[in-house]
Amino acid sequence: QSRSEAQIQDAAKGGYVLAKEKGELKAIIIATGSEVSIAMDAYAQLEGVRVVSMPCAELFMTQDAAYREAVLPASIRARVAVEAAHVDYWWKFVGLDGKVIGMTTYGESAPAKDLFQHFGITSQAVIEAVQSY
Repeated sequence: QSRSEAQIQDAAKGGYVLAKEKGELKAIIIATGSEVSIAMDAYAQLEGVRVVSMPCAELFMTQDAAYREAVLPASIRARVAVEAAHVDYWWKFVGLDGKVIGMTTYGESAPAKDLFQHFGITSQAVIEAVQSY
């Protein structure tokens, strides 16, 4: 996914809107690193969904409230985070109504492609999570 100059500057803020919603915003997918491609695959098959790339959540949290609200509007509670590591960290961004697609255990070892399938870290899982709202 190519990024605009503004998106490149916003990446330095720790999180930014990578793909704007088509139509009315209904859900947000949050991803970082290799998971961004999964989020973008799901985005291509959904409407009303925004993809937020979050390369550094700690840095994102230091931004002013207006910027954080522009990226992750509080009114949108339908949120799905995609995480190749353990899911616990992302609950603070998706909230009580959100969902996190990722690992819930540790210790597996295999090529990333196989682990993603094993743990259900797929664009189809993201699509189903978004559609469940």
